Amino acid sequence: MKRLLLAAALALMPLAACAQTPASAPAGHGHAHADFESGRFHVRVEGEGRDIILIPGLTSHPDVWEPLVARLEGDWRVHMIHIQGFAGAPAMDNIDGPVSAPVAEEIARYIEEQGLEDAVVVGHSMGGTIAMMLAARHPDLVDRLVVIDMIPFMGNVFGGATATPESVTPIADQIGAGMAASTPEQWRASATASITGMVQTESLRAGPIEHSVTSDPGVAGRAMRELIVTDLRPELAAITAPTEVIYVAFNNPGMTAEITDGIYAASFANLEGVVLRRIDDSAHFIMLDQPDALAAAINDFLD
Repeated sequence: MKRLLLAAALALMPLAACAQTPASAPAGHGHAHADFESGRFHVRVEGEGRDIILIPGLTSHPDVWEPLVARLEGDWRVHMIHIQGFAGAPAMDNIDGPVSAPVAEEIARYIEEQGLEDAVVVGHSMGGTIAMMLAARHPDLVDRLVVIDMIPFMGNVFGGATATPESVTPIADQIGAGMAASTPEQWRASATASITGMVQTESLRAGPIEHSVTSDPGVAGRAMRELIVTDLRPELAAITAPTEVIYVAFNNPGMTAEITDGIYAASFANLEGVVLRRIDDSAHFIMLDQPDALAAAINDFLD
């Protein structure tokens, strides 16, 4: 089981690269940014209707959500989070320390200050971790929760079923430091190799690769370390929002759909009533590889 979980890491661990550009969108971008001051993220807002917050994964850009946004049924005001330090945004307050936990707290503040009610929160990969933190620590702020291709304790991927945050800390430290110390050339090579494995549709890889390449390596490394040592399983019982977890089968030697199903069922055992849905013929970026299937699963859950 430990060997299989280690293989599964390839499906859950995006890498990043360095280079930074201003966070503000150019004129004519077709969307607005929320009037919210934060050094952790900025928010693209589109549409009118019920509020849905979309949180992308490690080194990802809000653009990855466009296929889903185009397929959402009903009227929605969409809030797309862009985490500072990822995909060209300057690091700002994410320049040191943890990333996911502070971002989750800032999203809670965003919901309260913007007066959002009955908010739906959707998170992919690291965004799924942030979404779980938000729903568990601020249950009154989340009406529905959707987690895409993320388990509540990535430490199991690296340390097996009996892993603890303490037991996986050495490897988390090594991975985080290695990411931060990579040269730009190493970052680009790692990003290309990683995204190639996480986006099955070859024609759609260029955007996510560039988002990874233009991310801050220090922010990405510390965020990755945080993900590995954070165990949210004890907090899942605090989530009161109906929750759907959508995932893909790990596409690694020795892995099967049934083994993947078992890993997800065990990982979310503490969350009563959770809906687990596997989408086949897709890699990690389900919103790119299987946009219709993902949208159908989410629309059905939110109906």
